[in-house]
Amino acid sequence: MLVNVNVKNLALINKVDIFFKDGLNIMTGETGAGKSIIIGSILIALGGRVPKDIVRDESKEALIELEFHIKSEKLRSKLKGHDVAMDDEGTLIISRKIVNGRSNIKVNGENFTTANLKKITELLIDIHGQHDHQSLLKTSKQLEILDDFAADHIGNLKEQIREECRIYHQLQQELSEFDMDDDQRKRELDFCYYEIDEIEKANLKEGEVEEIELMYKKISSSKSILEKMNEVYTIIGDDGFGSVSQKIGDAYKLALGASENDEDLNGIVDSLADLESICNDTRRAIKEYVEEMSFDDEEAKYIEERLDLLSRLRQKYENEKKYDDPVKNILYYKDCQVEKVKKLENLEERKKELADQIENSKTTLAKLCDQLTKIRKESANELNKRIVEVLFGLNFLDARFDIAFKKKADFTPNGTDEIEFMISTNPGEELRPLEKIASGGELSRIMLGIKTIMASKDEIETLIFDEIDTGISGRTAQMVALRLKEISAIHQVICITHLPQIAAMADEHFLIEKSVVDHSTQTNIFPLDENQSVDELARMLGGAQITDAVRENAREMKKLASC
Repeated sequence: MLVNVNVKNLALINKVDIFFKDGLNIMTGETGAGKSIIIGSILIALGGRVPKDIVRDESKEALIELEFHIKSEKLRSKLKGHDVAMDDEGTLIISRKIVNGRSNIKVNGENFTTANLKKITELLIDIHGQHDHQSLLKTSKQLEILDDFAADHIGNLKEQIREECRIYHQLQQELSEFDMDDDQRKRELDFCYYEIDEIEKANLKEGEVEEIELMYKKISSSKSILEKMNEVYTIIGDDGFGSVSQKIGDAYKLALGASENDEDLNGIVDSLADLESICNDTRRAIKEYVEEMSFDDEEAKYIEERLDLLSRLRQKYENEKKYDDPVKNILYYKDCQVEKVKKLENLEERKKELADQIENSKTTLAKLCDQLTKIRKESANELNKRIVEVLFGLNFLDARFDIAFKKKADFTPNGTDEIEFMISTNPGEELRPLEKIASGGELSRIMLGIKTIMASKDEIETLIFDEIDTGISGRTAQMVALRLKEISAIHQVICITHLPQIAAMADEHFLIEKSVVDHSTQTNIFPLDENQSVDELARMLGGAQITDAVRENAREMKKLASC
C-alpha cells in the first residue's frame, strides 16, 4: 500500500508530507484548494508527464517521493522480476527530482527510465480520475474487464492465441510474397543470386570492420604521427649535440668521475646509468616504430578500398542488426537470401507447403479462439448477474445488463470476439449500448460497481478515486460511499470527494486547504481528528454558515457511518 507521499516545490505546494493508512483515506477541501495538485504529483512520480512551469521555484529542485509497503509475496516477486531491489520489509521508494526542466527517477536508490517505471507502477496503484469512466464506453475496455473477470479460467490461453496468430499472419505474409508468375520468379531469383554472389566475393571475416577502421585511422594519421615521433626522437637523441641522450651520457660520465672520490655518490651514478639505459632503449624503440610504420601506396589503397566496400555492403545488407558485429549481420542477410532461393527454386512446392501450414494454423487458431469464446460467454453470464446486483446497490433499482457478442471476420491476437456492454436503466426500456444510455454520473457509478466486483480479483493494493462522485447526490451518494467502504476492506482506498456522505466513511480524513504565507499562496494537507472531521463535514453540509444544527447533523452522519 501507499504509505507516504512527500512533495516539495511543486505548483502551489511548498512542502507536504502525507502519511496514508489501510482502509478508506478521504481527502476533502474547498474548490481550488489544490486537491488536483496532490493527485497530479502522484501521477508525475508514477512516470507521468511533467507539465511546463509545474516547478514552484525554478532556482530549487522539485521532489516527489512515494513510499510503498508491499504486503503480497506474489507482488514482491513480480517487482523483483523488474529489477527492483526489495528489503525484507517490502519497502519500495519511488522518487522523482526535477531540476532545470530535467527529471531523474530512482526506485529504491537505483536509476530507472520512465518506460521501466510505468511497468512497475501499474502493478502498485490504480488511479481512477474524474473522466476515466469514459474509457468504459470503449468496447476494447469492456473486453479487458471481461477478461480480467475470467482470468482464472482463461489462464495462458490468450498467450497461446497471440503466438499462434503471429505464426498464422507470418505464413500468410510469406505466401503473399510468393504470389508471382514465372517471369517475376526468375527476376527474384536473379536478384538473390546477385546479392549472394556479391557478399561471397567480398570474402568477409568476422570482426573485420573494426580492424579495417583502425588501420584506416592509423594510415590517415600516419603523417602526423611520424612527424611527432621524429621530433620526439630528435629531442631524446639522434646523436646530435644537445640531445637529452647526449646530456644524460655526459652527466653520467661526470658523476662517475666524481664518485671515485666519494662513495656516497654511487646511488646517483646508478640512477644516471639507468636513465642512460632507458634513454637508449627508448631511442631504439622509436626508430623501429618509425621504420615499421611506413605504409606503401598499395597497402593504403587496399585499406581505403576495403573500407569503402564494407561501407557499401553495410548500407545494402545490414537491414536487421541482429548482432553487434556488422559482418555477422551481412552474412545473416546472405543466409536468408540463400533460404529464399531454395524456396523460389521450388516455388509451387513451397506454396503448397505454406497453404497446408496456413490451414493447420487456422484450424489450431479456430479451436483456441472457440475455447476463449466459450470461457468468455460463461464468465459473461456470471458477470451480468454480478453487475446487476451491484448496480442495485448503487441506486439503479430497475437496471438490466447484458454483454452482447459478435464474431470478427478474421483472427486477432485477442481472439475473434467483439463484445459490447448493453444496459437498460429504466423499466420498459430496451437494452442498448452503454454509450447511448448512460450519463456521466451513471457511468461513474457503473465503473465503481465494476471496481467493487473486481476488487477481490485485483492484486493491485492501492486504488485512488479522484472525485468519482461527480454528478450524484442524496441516497445515491450514500450507496456510493458504502461501495467505497466495501472496497477498502480489501484494498487501500484513497479518495478525493466533495460529498459529506462519502467523507463520513473515512478511516483517515485529510483536509486540503490553501493559505497565504509571507505573501505567497500555498497548498497544505492535514490529517483531521474526530472533532476536526466533524467540523469539515459540517462545512461540506452547511456551506458558508455552520450552525449548531448543521454540526450536530455532521456528528450524527459520522456516527452512523461507523456503525
